[in-house]
Amino acid sequence: MAVDPRTLVEEWDAWRAAREQELRAPHGWLSLTALHWLPADEVTLPDVPGRWHVHADGVRLLADAGDGFSHAGESVEGELMLSPAEGGIGITLDHGDRLVELIQRGGAYALRVRDPQAPTRTGFTGVPTFDLDARWVLDAVFEPYDTPRPVTVGAVIPGLTHDQIARGVLRFEIGGIAQALTAMDVADGSLSVLFRDATSGVTTHGGARSLTVAEPGVDGTAIVDFNRAVNMPCAFTDYGTCPLPPPENLLAVAVEAGERTPR
Repeated sequence: MAVDPRTLVEEWDAWRAAREQELRAPHGWLSLTALHWLPADEVTLPDVPGRWHVHADGVRLLADAGDGFSHAGESVEGELMLSPAEGGIGITLDHGDRLVELIQRGGAYALRVRDPQAPTRTGFTGVPTFDLDARWVLDAVFEPYDTPRPVTVGAVIPGLTHDQIARGVLRFEIGGIAQALTAMDVADGSLSVLFRDATSGVTTHGGARSLTVAEPGVDGTAIVDFNRAVNMPCAFTDYGTCPLPPPENLLAVAVEAGERTPR
């Protein structure tokens, strides 16, 4: 595919600016300060008020008015049942400037604390990247499965797993060598790819990088632009629960494009 260098630079600059603005959001991934896995028994936590108790259908919070929680604009006092979906967006409680987020991962429940004053956010100066290079904008062909396949992948936290839906395989070449990546489903029609390569753990984060591929054409044609490979949240914080790529998404080549290790 012929790439207009000027258009490539302009679009990449705008995309990078939006990416870093998103990271700077007051309660974004850079704001995480804690991750507490909840045991079966009722528990109190050092930096989160209230008493938390896991039930079969979710988590019960027992809070006093002085604990300072609010949910959906209402002060929380007494008992509140919370049932976040497995692998989905968490349920958040306001606590001053902070958000306390309840999530469910791998059948377990955890609390994440999002604080705008987190050092990872206040000290953020941008994400290092490789230089933009048109050679990493690659033509690809998407081969969809007859039926999307459920797959289970590992996570950066040992013992934790994530359930995902694989839609098919992206095939392309790097330096004349055939490559393939399993692509996961995204609700808007685009594809999500987690991958490792020869830079992983060297100049890029060892867990994985993520790449979004626009919805393929009806003939399966697609564009894989590794300049837009981004770090997962766990590259920035110790409190992420990021999935790992499926085993086949390991490229032997060094993909020197996209985001580098930020810390």
